[in-house]
Amino acid sequence: MDKSRVLTLFIGVVRAGSFSQAAQEAGLSPQAVSKAVRQLEEHLGVRLFHRTTRSLTLTEEGERLFELANPGMRLLDEAIDTVQNSRRDMDGVIRVAAPTSFGQHIVVPLIRDFQERYPAVRFDLVLEDQFTDLVAARIDVGFRAGNPPERNLVSRRIGDLWLVVCAAPRYIALYGAPDGIDALREHRCTGFRQPNTGRMAPWEFRVDGATVYRDIPSVASFNTAEAEVAAVLSGMAVGQLGWYMVAEDIRAGRLRHLLPHTTASYGGVYMYYQQRTQMPQRVRQFIDYAVEHAPAQFAGGPWTASI
Repeated sequence: MDKSRVLTLFIGVVRAGSFSQAAQEAGLSPQAVSKAVRQLEEHLGVRLFHRTTRSLTLTEEGERLFELANPGMRLLDEAIDTVQNSRRDMDGVIRVAAPTSFGQHIVVPLIRDFQERYPAVRFDLVLEDQFTDLVAARIDVGFRAGNPPERNLVSRRIGDLWLVVCAAPRYIALYGAPDGIDALREHRCTGFRQPNTGRMAPWEFRVDGATVYRDIPSVASFNTAEAEVAAVLSGMAVGQLGWYMVAEDIRAGRLRHLLPHTTASYGGVYMYYQQRTQMPQRVRQFIDYAVEHAPAQFAGGPWTASI
C-alpha cells in the first residue's frame, strides 16, 4: 500500500465531502478512491467514515486522523506551490560564474541593469579564471572567454575578444610610442602570467591576415588582468590588453591605442548553461537579457577609438 497516496485521497474525500467529488479532483474513478480508503481502513484496523446513501461523516478515528494529517498536507501543498511559483515568478537567486576581469567589466553591469527591471531577483556571482562546472558548483549561468565549452552544454556567443596595444599619455611623453611590432622590444612593456600554468602569455598580432605570436620582454609581469591594466594606466609601461577592459579609458584619453593595424582577435565570449526544460523563469529572463544586451558592450570594435 502506498501510504502517502491513500492518505492524500482520504484527506481529499474529507475536504470535498464526497467520494465522487474527490475522485474528480484527483482524476480517478469514485471506485478507485473508495478502494484506496478501504485499504487505509484495513491497514489501520478502524473505520474512518460513516457511509450512507445520502451522507458521509467521519468516525471519531477518522476525525483524529484528519486533524493529525491535514496540517502536514497543507504544508506539503504550500511547499509545492512555493517551488512552482518561484519557477514562474521573478523572485529568487541566480548563481552566475565568470572570469574575474570579464565579470567585473561586463557581467556586473548586466546584473545591475537586469535588477533595475526585476528588483526581486538576487545574484550570487562567482569570479574565477578556471572553467566552472555548472553542476558541481550549482551554477545557473556561466560566462567564458576564448573558446566555447566542449561539454554537453548550451553555448551562445555574445561577443568578440580583441587584444589592443596601448599606453598612457604619460608613458608616451617620456618614452615615445612604438612604430611597429619589432619596436616593442625597445620599449618598457608589461607581461601577463597565466594563472593556470604560470607561463608568460605571448603577445598576439594580426599580420597579413594571419595571427602571429611574439615573446615581448617585460619590465613587470602580472597574474591578474586588473593589475596589468592599472600598471599601464599609471604610465609604467606599454601593455597588450583586452579591449573590453580598456575601451572606456581609450575613449576618455586615459590610454592611447597603439599599432591598431595589428589588432588581433583571440576568440569570443560565450554564455553557457545546462540543457533544461524546467528552467526557473528568472534564469530564462536573464539569459535572454544577456543575449540581447551583452553584445552592445563589444559593439564598434577597437578601431572606433584608435589613435
